[in-house]
Amino acid sequence: MTVAGSVHIAASSDAEAVAHWLGEYRASPHTQRAYRREAERLLLWLDAQGFGLGDVRRDHLDDFEAFLGDPQPRQRWTGPTRPRHDPRWRPFRGPLSPSSRRQCLVILQGLFAWLVEAGWVGHNPFRLMRDKRRRLDNRQGRVERYLEKPLWDWLWRWLNEAPATQSTPRARFEQERRRLAFGFAYLLAPRIGEVAAARMHDFHRREGRWWWHTVGKGGKAASIPVPPDMMRLLGGWRAVLDLPPEPGPEEATPLLRGLDGRRGLGDNRLYRLIRETFSAAADALEARQGDVSAREVALLRRATPHWLRHTALTHQAQAGVELRYLAETARHSRLDTTARYLHAEDAEWHRQQSRHGLSPGADDDGGEPLQ
Repeated sequence: MTVAGSVHIAASSDAEAVAHWLGEYRASPHTQRAYRREAERLLLWLDAQGFGLGDVRRDHLDDFEAFLGDPQPRQRWTGPTRPRHDPRWRPFRGPLSPSSRRQCLVILQGLFAWLVEAGWVGHNPFRLMRDKRRRLDNRQGRVERYLEKPLWDWLWRWLNEAPATQSTPRARFEQERRRLAFGFAYLLAPRIGEVAAARMHDFHRREGRWWWHTVGKGGKAASIPVPPDMMRLLGGWRAVLDLPPEPGPEEATPLLRGLDGRRGLGDNRLYRLIRETFSAAADALEARQGDVSAREVALLRRATPHWLRHTALTHQAQAGVELRYLAETARHSRLDTTARYLHAEDAEWHRQQSRHGLSPGADDDGGEPLQ
C-alpha cells in the first residue's frame, strides 16, 4: 500500500515501481540482472500470497526466507535454466544456499530502502531483521565449489579429444567454442557475464604482452594478463571463424558467437552451454570409469559456470600466484575475500595435524609410558 499523496515515481503497479529501481543500475548490466532476479522472485511469491510490496511485514520475511530455502511446490517454482519467455521457465533451479539467501535479503533491503524514499511503501520491514548479514550462517570459509586439479585435468583432456572423422563443420565449430569458453574461464577467471560480453578487441597488446580488458561487477574496469595458452586458444577459435590468429584494435565483434559465426551469445545461452557440457562430461566419465568415479561424476553434475571461476582462482593460488596478484585477477576489493582460495594452507595444516594420533609414538615426548 502506497503512502497517499507522497509517491515520487511515475508508477502504477509494484512491477513498474521495481522497474524504476532497476533503472538506477542501467550502467551495470550484470548487477541489474542479478537484482532483477531477486526482485522478481519476491514479486512472484507475494502474488502467490495475495500481497503487494506495501503489505509486507516483518513476519512475512521469515516465511519468504524459508521459501527461498525450499521453494514449494517444486513443479511450480523450480526447473532447469530456460529463456525467460519459455512457458517452462521457473524462477529457481533449486533451493538457495545460505549464502544465496543472505545475498537475496541484502539486495531486497536495498530495494525497500529505495521504495521508501520513492514514497511507494511506508516502511522497510528488512530494517527490523536483526543482523541479517550473518543470521544465515554465511561465515567466510574456504571456497568449496571448484574442481580439484585431477578432475579439471581429466575434463580438459575430454574437451580436447579429437572429433570423429565424419564430424560435421557444425560439430567442429561447437567443439572449438566449448574449448574457448572453458579455457577462457579457467585461464582468466571471468564471471559468466564478462565472458558473454567479451569482444575481440578486448584482447590487446601492450609493450609486447597481451592483456584482456573487461568491465566487471560494479562497473569496475580492469586489465588482466593473458597467458600464452589463452592466445593459442584464441588463435584456434579465430581460425574456425576464418580470421587471422590475433585480434586487431578495431574488432568490436563478439568473442563467443552463435552458429551463424556473427551473433554473440547471451548470458543465458552461455550458461546453458556450460551446464550442458558439464552434464555430457559427467556422462562420459561415468561410462568410462563406473562406480570408481561416482564422487567426480556427482561434482560435474552439480557444477555451474561460476565453479570455473572458483576453479581458476583456486588453481592459481595452488600454483603459487601471490595473493596481491590473485586479488587483481579476481577483482576483489578485499584481500580476505581472495584468501578464501588459499587451500594450500589447509593442506599444510592437515599434514601437520596428521602427526597427532592414537598409535604409540605418534605424540611421543620421550616420557615413560604408564604401566
